[in-house]
Amino acid sequence: MMPAPVIVLKEGTDTSQGVPQLVSNINACQVIAEAVRTTLGPRGMDKLVVDNRGKATISNDGATILKLLDVVHPAAKTLVDIARSQDAEVGDGTTSVTLLAAEFLKQLKQYVEEGVHPQTIIRAFRTATQLAVKKIKEIAVTIKKDDKHEQRQLLEKCAATAMNSKLIAGNKDFFSKMVVDAVMSLDDLLPLKMIGMKKVQGGALEDSQLVAGVAFKKTFSYAGFEMQPKRYENPKIALLNVELELKAEKDNAEVRVNNVEDYQAIVDAEWNILYDKLEKICNSGAKVVLSKLPIGDVATQYFADRDLFCAGRVQEEDLKRTMMACGGSIQTSVGAMTDDVLGQCQLFEEVQVGGERYNVFNGCPKAKTCTIILRGGAEQFMEETERSLHDAIMIVRRAIKNDSVVAGGGAIEMELSKYLRDYSRTIPGKQQLLIGAYAKALEIIPRQLCDNAGFDATNILNKLRAKHAQGGMWYGVDVNNEDIADNFQACVWEPAIVRINALTAASEAACLILSVDETIKNPRSSADGPPGGMARGRGRGRPHAH
Repeated sequence: MMPAPVIVLKEGTDTSQGVPQLVSNINACQVIAEAVRTTLGPRGMDKLVVDNRGKATISNDGATILKLLDVVHPAAKTLVDIARSQDAEVGDGTTSVTLLAAEFLKQLKQYVEEGVHPQTIIRAFRTATQLAVKKIKEIAVTIKKDDKHEQRQLLEKCAATAMNSKLIAGNKDFFSKMVVDAVMSLDDLLPLKMIGMKKVQGGALEDSQLVAGVAFKKTFSYAGFEMQPKRYENPKIALLNVELELKAEKDNAEVRVNNVEDYQAIVDAEWNILYDKLEKICNSGAKVVLSKLPIGDVATQYFADRDLFCAGRVQEEDLKRTMMACGGSIQTSVGAMTDDVLGQCQLFEEVQVGGERYNVFNGCPKAKTCTIILRGGAEQFMEETERSLHDAIMIVRRAIKNDSVVAGGGAIEMELSKYLRDYSRTIPGKQQLLIGAYAKALEIIPRQLCDNAGFDATNILNKLRAKHAQGGMWYGVDVNNEDIADNFQACVWEPAIVRINALTAASEAACLILSVDETIKNPRSSADGPPGGMARGRGRGRPHAH
């Protein structure tokens, strides 16, 4: 392997053509894969990435790590992109997609060096990918959707598998139930935005809770806030985008008055405008008033006297989620406060979570939304928990939409590897070697799982090959007992779509990198100064000829 500086140095990138260029690109991709290689699987390690502002991120998620590494090498960026696309499309399997692409390239390196034409290789890879995807679809197990109980168990298994490799693996039973509850509470389209995540420091992980509705942190409040009731049954909710406080005079406004009465009239007018607004809100029958803009102390006091609850400066996304959950719409004026613009919920209360107070709306009629309140010690730990839950939520969504699953833990890769190896022996020519190489590359996943857990990879892979040859198609690595096991019975499941997506993305990336045979770098782009000619005319058209 080439030394790592391939990626780091901007001017060190070689702009050669032909085979050396290809080999250089392949080596750069190997370096990227090295960065995330050890994070794969339940025994994977985490990475601590510190960015230029000194913010530390601890993560196990391939996409997050690659996003934080500032990759300069143009070919290696492809791997970062496929990890991101996998994260956006299915949410999990970001590390494996990067590893697969790098391993495909590694297996092909010798053929490239021997002078096999890249297009021949690409053609073989396309064939192999199509065969592999077809095979996955054939052997994937479909879930029966009619049986709600069975479907739920299956989803929990998928969520637990997604969390196995994360920091929260110890609490996966607790969280997998929570994630499935969260996704089940959404409507048919399963929009991700409707699941809110709030992090509260302190407490243990088990104190995390799922609110079937909306919860957000108590906003900044003025005097009189404590006098407001903190609990309502079946309240009406007014959602506003209106400022309810006295405005300071604008600096550029000037009013000349001759006597005190005129001045008093101006002040009174201001107060009347405010009181008029407050009265309209109060008369509308709303009991809970939420506004995106500040609600001042006068208004807070006014609401407290009339037993209303108010919160100003609510974040926009929280306000929108409340609107989706409780109905109603966000008003920019208080002129038309009719019943149809007010939301409703069964119970509103303010509860103490750790050191924070949260406003919680429960039993929302339109509720297709929920909020997960995460607890935990360190901030980085909670962020990683949030990322892990995001992966699990995506997996559960995928499993609901595409109802077929395969066994994880390297089982499906071994089965595909065996299938392609057998297939390659039936065809003549170079294709045979290349499809064989594809089959061998698939073994990287179980091999890496073994390496990360500290097992003897060669030994376990031999056992797996033998088992798959005898027809045990769901056999994969058993991380707990340093052996092989039927992972379908061990409930290590993941949606088939995750694997299909990973294979297609990885082979596309490999083909893309193979089809590049020359990199031409603009010599200016490596210097950090502004491009020539910009300094004179500031880039605004031609400089005038004087």
